[in-house]
Amino acid sequence: MIAIIDFGSQFTQLIARRVRELGYYSIIYPYFVKPEEIQNADAIILSGGPRSVISSDHPALSGEIWKMQVPILGICYGFQLMALEEGGEVQPCEIREFGKASFTTCAKSILWKEIPQESIVWMSHADQVTASPPSFEVIGSSGNAPVAAFQNIKRMRYGIQFHPEVVHTDFGKQVLYNFLHFIVKAKQDWDLTSWIDQEVQAIRDKVQNRKVICAISGGVDSSVAALLVHRAVGANLHCFFVDHGLMRLNEPEEVETMLRQLNLPLTVIHAEKDFLKALKGMTDPEEKRKVIGKQFIKLFEKEAKKAKADILVQGTLYPDVIESSGGISGIAAKIKSHHNVGGLPDTMKLDLLEPLKYLFKDEVRLIGKQLHLSDRFIQRHPFPGPGLGIRIIGEITPERLQLLKEADFIVREVMKQQDKEQKIWQGFAVLLPIQSVGVMGDERTYQNVLAVRMVQSVDGMTANWYPMPHAWLEKLSTRITNEVKGINRVVYDITSKPPATIEWE
Repeated sequence: MIAIIDFGSQFTQLIARRVRELGYYSIIYPYFVKPEEIQNADAIILSGGPRSVISSDHPALSGEIWKMQVPILGICYGFQLMALEEGGEVQPCEIREFGKASFTTCAKSILWKEIPQESIVWMSHADQVTASPPSFEVIGSSGNAPVAAFQNIKRMRYGIQFHPEVVHTDFGKQVLYNFLHFIVKAKQDWDLTSWIDQEVQAIRDKVQNRKVICAISGGVDSSVAALLVHRAVGANLHCFFVDHGLMRLNEPEEVETMLRQLNLPLTVIHAEKDFLKALKGMTDPEEKRKVIGKQFIKLFEKEAKKAKADILVQGTLYPDVIESSGGISGIAAKIKSHHNVGGLPDTMKLDLLEPLKYLFKDEVRLIGKQLHLSDRFIQRHPFPGPGLGIRIIGEITPERLQLLKEADFIVREVMKQQDKEQKIWQGFAVLLPIQSVGVMGDERTYQNVLAVRMVQSVDGMTANWYPMPHAWLEKLSTRITNEVKGINRVVYDITSKPPATIEWE
């Protein structure tokens, strides 16, 4: 077992996910874990984090953990914490490093096996190690961090300033493999099949003979969650699909048809008027998300009472948990509320069951295949629970909603025609709260501006904007401005995540 210690990083679960990808079993623990809880660990990986190790109240590890006779790898904050613990120095950066950076190995290390001397890594730090601990050897540097990696081979202590867990680090997965395979000598005996069996049993243990309802949207997340729970509890599960009026053009009918094919007990609830009424006049994105979450729960509590159920299943994924809450240790920065995490009311009367909440989208897709879910579900682009409600910047009105539905339909059509190799992770339109001057038929117009966003990603934690060919961008813009009355300008979002999020709100 590989123990991953969380210091509040947005990427902690990504470390665990990379470790699992490599075939090793891992568990995430908070930084205040007791030593006896991880006494059977074969190795420890220390995550990054948002705090500064220089501050007087910085999160720290128990001294007994540092004394454990197992390999330890410190990443970013964990690297700096190891430096301080072992007698090194950490100071604020003169020039901070956020994003891609050039990295150079400057000494031999098993960590660098099969890795070139020069490579690109992903940095995210405002402090830096200015002096390595006395018994440690510096083994890597970057342009703004002369001490960007060190090691103490005898004591099996290794530290790196960059993030090997993100896809932007060229050889990050190789670094983790080298640590786990050559230094830890761990067994590669982890796979998703064993995860399914374990999770089904865990669901049975929690639910027992109670009744369960499931919020299902037709997306891969909620569909996989429903199939897992159905495998565990059978007839004690009932699924509900809510048409809240914020779905894409023709989508409610398409989703209902798809869901019927899963042979799950299903009820469709039409609640468009209730959601739009509750959202009337709202412009703040956090408030919109929370109102949508409350409306969902209000409906589910009503249906749960009818079904005599007291458990609600949701297809929450780990990126939702990370952005909405404080992660494992409770200190990760909150980015935005997700209606099924941070948007839930405190007074909710249902117990939550979220079997996928420590998984990433691509892992869920793999599980979906093992559960024999069709590609129609598995390959669907992510669609947020609040739907178009968070793709209309500003107030949601029936008129603006219809405008976005028509434009988004064209975006999806053009994207499908162009993206034959399925390189686009997610693509959609965003209606902006501004208007601009235009000219149509020799007449002045003053109409809405539409933003189009398409990104490539593996897990949703990071994403690159998709370089749509100019000819297709022109086709997209021409069709929208010609076919959607009320839009006279189209812009293309070329911002990656980070610094932006994938959705605008």
